Amino acid sequence: MDLHEVIGLVAAVFTTTSFLPQVFKTYKTKDTSGLSLSMYIIFFIGVLLWLIYGVWINSLSIILANLITAILTLYLLVMKIKYK
Repeated sequence: MDLHEVIGLVAAVFTTTSFLPQVFKTYKTKDTSGLSLSMYIIFFIGVLLWLIYGVWINSLSIILANLITAILTLYLLVMKIKYK
């Protein structure tokens, strides 16, 4: 693994885990009033496109970061719709 991929993986860890506080708070409180549905839909589409791009160029850091982020974002979208 080269330095570029290591930096990409470290960046992926930080950006992906930044969603965890919101996921935990939403899970605990079931309060989604502060979440913008349209923002998360647009963001989710972007994450899916990044995931496709990562697969296309065979970049582990892009694939892992966006796969996990897609799952966390999808969870928040489901919670937003469920607890509207």
